[in-house]
Amino acid sequence: MNKLWKLKNVEQDIPEDLHTNPVIAKLLFQRGICTPQEVEKFFNPKLEDVHNPFLMKDMDKAVERLHRAVENKERICVYGDYDVDGITAVSLVYIFLEKLLSDSDNLGFFIPDRYIDGYGLSKRGIDYAYENNVSLMIVLDCGIKAVEEVLYAKEKGIDVIVCDHHLAEGNIPQAYAVLDPKREDCPYPCKHLSGCGVGLKLVWAYSLAHHLSEREYIYPLLDLAALSIASDIVPVVDENRILSYYGLMLVNTRPRPGFETLFRYANIRAYRPENHKFMPAPPARGTNMSRYYDKEISNSDLVFSLGPRLNAAGRVRDGKDAVRLMICKRMDEAEQIARLINNINTERKNLDHTAYQEALEMIVDKAGETRASTVVFDAAWSQGIVGIVASRLTETFYRPTIVFTTADADKNTLVGSARSVKGFNIYEAISACADMGLIDHFGGHKYAAGLTIRLENYEKFRDTFEKIVLENLNGEEPQQEIEIDDELSFEQITPELVAAVKEFAPFGPKNLNPLFVTKNVLTEKASCIKEKHLKLLLFQQESCTKRFEGIAFKQSDAFERIARNKPFDVCYHLEENSFNGNTSIQLNIQDMHFPE
Repeated sequence: MNKLWKLKNVEQDIPEDLHTNPVIAKLLFQRGICTPQEVEKFFNPKLEDVHNPFLMKDMDKAVERLHRAVENKERICVYGDYDVDGITAVSLVYIFLEKLLSDSDNLGFFIPDRYIDGYGLSKRGIDYAYENNVSLMIVLDCGIKAVEEVLYAKEKGIDVIVCDHHLAEGNIPQAYAVLDPKREDCPYPCKHLSGCGVGLKLVWAYSLAHHLSEREYIYPLLDLAALSIASDIVPVVDENRILSYYGLMLVNTRPRPGFETLFRYANIRAYRPENHKFMPAPPARGTNMSRYYDKEISNSDLVFSLGPRLNAAGRVRDGKDAVRLMICKRMDEAEQIARLINNINTERKNLDHTAYQEALEMIVDKAGETRASTVVFDAAWSQGIVGIVASRLTETFYRPTIVFTTADADKNTLVGSARSVKGFNIYEAISACADMGLIDHFGGHKYAAGLTIRLENYEKFRDTFEKIVLENLNGEEPQQEIEIDDELSFEQITPELVAAVKEFAPFGPKNLNPLFVTKNVLTEKASCIKEKHLKLLLFQQESCTKRFEGIAFKQSDAFERIARNKPFDVCYHLEENSFNGNTSIQLNIQDMHFPE
C-alpha cells in the first residue's frame, strides 16, 4: 500500500532572525520555536532549566517519608513494572538509595511476573515486602490505579509512595504520597515525564532537601532516564529533551557496565575512556567527539538495541535480570547477565517471528473475506510477544489489530494486545465491547490497549469489534500517512545543513527526526543488500552536479521499479555516514513514490 505524503505547511511568516539557513528556520518554526531566545534554549539545553521537583503534588510528603525511612533504617522495597520504563525506574531509585543507605541489607527491589502477577502493583509483591519486614514501598511506573492494592499494603502496615505517569481514571489510591504529573490536582509543568522520570524527580527532590551533591547523586542517573524516555515513546520536549540530551552524553562518554555490554551484543561499538569525568555542560558545537566514542549513540540505538533486550527479560523470563544488569558495577558480572539477556532476546525474536508467520497464514486463509480489522488467536503463542505481533500485523495491513493467546493461569481466559491506526480510537472500541459484557478487563489508550476475555466470547467479540470498526471508518480504508517537513533540491543539501539538522537531536515524539522529500531523482547505481535492503547512488534530474548515497532498509521490493530508470520521488532523513575515517552525507530513505 502506498503511504500518503503530507507536506507540513507554515501559514505564518517565519521571523527573519530565527536562523541564517531558511530550511533550519522552517524546522524550528514548525516545532513552535519562534524567537532567538527559544532557539538558544533548544540548541543548548541546560540542566538548571529543569523544573523544581517540589512543584509536583505530594512531593514534600514523599521526601519526608523517605527521609524518615532512611534515618530510622527501615527496610525499603523498590517496586516497578517489567517493561523498560519500569526497569530503569527501579534501577535508578535503587542505585540512589544504595549510595545513600549505610546498610544495603535494608534495601530490595521487586519486579512483578507478567504471567503470575499481571500488570501493576500486585498483592504477591506486597506479600513479599511484608515477609521481608518492609515498611516502605516505592512503586514506580504503575500504582495510580492500584486502589485496592494500596489499601492491602496499608493493612499490612506498609506505607506506599506511588511514582506513576499514567492517567488515574478514577479515585487516587490512598497511598502515603502519590506522585503523578497527570493528576488533575498536580500543578507540575511537564505532564509528559516517563515513569522513570517521576522516580528521578523524587530522588532529585530528596537531594535538594538534604543538600546532596547533584553531580555525585543525580547526574550519574541521567542515562537511565534517557533510556526510559526513548523506550517509552514520551514527547522529547520540555525537560524530557534536557534529560535525554544529558543522559545520551553520559551514555556516550561513560557508559555503565550494563549499557556497554548490551551495546557490544548489539554490535554497537561504545568506547569507554579511562578516568573520564562526567561533563557538566555540553561540548561546544563542532567539537570532535571521537576522543569519547567511535560511534555516537543516539535515541534510535536505545530504542532498537537496548530497549528490546531489556524488555525481553520481562516478556519471556524474569524482569529482575534486567534490573540486576542496570545496577551492577563490575564488567565481568555485567557480561554474564548481558549474555543471558541477549540469549533471552534471541528466544523472544524466534517466538514472535513464529507467531507472526502463523498469524499471517491465518489472515491469508481468510483472504476472501473483506475485513476492516484483524483479530487472531492461538493458544500456543506466548503472552509476552502478542503486543509485538500485533504491532507488526498493524504495520503490514494497517488496520486495527488484536492478537490473543490463552492466559497461563486460566486456559479459558484469553489475553489480548491491541494496536490501532491513525484516526481510530481502539480504546473506545474495546470499551464499547465491554459495555456489551464481552470483556473481563481492559486498559490502555487510543492507539494501544490490553484486554482479557472469556474463551467462549471470542467469536462474538471478534464480530462485534469488526462491526464497530466498520461503523467508525465509514467504509473507508485507512491509509498510512508520512508527514514531510520540507521539500529539498539536492543543491540545497550541504554538510552545513546536515550538521545543523543533527543539532535537533535527541529525536522522539514532538521532535521527530526531520523528513525531507526530493522529487525527480534517478539512480546511477542500485544494489540489494542481504536480499532485504537497497543501496543507491542518486542524482536529481534537474541537476546532475550532486550525487548522494541512499540506504533504504527493508525496501528491496522496489528494486525492479528503480531499475526502469524513470524519475521517482524519495522521502528521507539526512544523516552522516562514517566509514574508514571518512564521513559523507547519506539519505536514509523511508519511502519512495513511483510514477504510474
